[in-house]
Amino acid sequence: MKHYKIAVVPGDGTGPEVIAEGMKVLNAAERKFGFALDATTYDVGAGRYLATGEILPDTVLDEFRGHDAMFLGAIGDPRVKPGILEKGILLRMRFELDQYINLRPIRLYPGVDTPLKGKGPADIDYCVVRENSGGLYTGMGGISRPDSKDAVATQIMAYTYEQVERCCRYAFEYARKYGKKARGVGDKNTLALVGKSNVLTYMYQLWNRVFAEVGADYPDVERQYFHVDATTLYMVASPEMFDVIVTENMFGDIITDLAAITQGGLGVSSGGNINPNGVSMFEPIGGTAPMWTGKHAINPIAAIGAGAMMLEHLGEAEAARAITRAIATVTPKMKSQLANEMGFTTEQVGDMIAAAVAE
Repeated sequence: MKHYKIAVVPGDGTGPEVIAEGMKVLNAAERKFGFALDATTYDVGAGRYLATGEILPDTVLDEFRGHDAMFLGAIGDPRVKPGILEKGILLRMRFELDQYINLRPIRLYPGVDTPLKGKGPADIDYCVVRENSGGLYTGMGGISRPDSKDAVATQIMAYTYEQVERCCRYAFEYARKYGKKARGVGDKNTLALVGKSNVLTYMYQLWNRVFAEVGADYPDVERQYFHVDATTLYMVASPEMFDVIVTENMFGDIITDLAAITQGGLGVSSGGNINPNGVSMFEPIGGTAPMWTGKHAINPIAAIGAGAMMLEHLGEAEAARAITRAIATVTPKMKSQLANEMGFTTEQVGDMIAAAVAE
């Protein structure tokens, strides 16, 4: 039997509630498919910070490196000044663990409402590969004379060849393995680079060059290019045209939030921060939702979907597919994907999905 070491970080707000349901479903998959998740739970988040002043101790970060994957609930608390936990925990883990890919599957489950008129699960089924380590989010820049009317602020978008190359290569590999042709739902695998080459000319001189160079190694993956502003239009009007998208950090941050609402909202949106050669972290996208803490009303599907992504990453593809299928059998029974409007409690949704996995 294969064993996988999992670092579980329930976090804050409703994070522990959705992670509990995620683990419930993962445990059902363990029993059904014959592998073991050796889970260690870590107290990292607002509770620890408020009690001790510690954010993310070096010793805990070192322990994370010894795991096969991480399963995160949510980090944040209105009692803590914005930025302290986000930078001290989330961004620090991302950068120090070199999780240079943010992977966001965009999938509309059966029975889930979308604001896109006339679109269904067959139309909204693609993935965004976001570069996660460079661009504007590295903090390079500054401000001079900040309190004067002569203030000048700069924020630098910077990428190295290596950062772009490894992101593009991951995206091509992903498109080859999980593109529409590979999944049997289309006649070709395509990868679209999303950028703004008509304005960010220096930046996309590099991105376009590397995209073409790496793409030459993948003749079975068709290459496309779209400006980011056009992409937002197509994501609303014709989402079925997309297969796999690769883009830089800030553009990826923006378009994945737009994509999330088209798939039914943050309650069903899962993501992964990936280091292909190290430890990767999987999480629901929706945040801590403190107003619903302890009310058994939060939607756990995003956390359960993140668990499926983790299993896929670990090589347990059959178990991952079983969870995805199980989710698809439960979503049509739910009144809504919104918190407190599901028609079921958080635990009942988890129970139904776990039971479907076990069948």
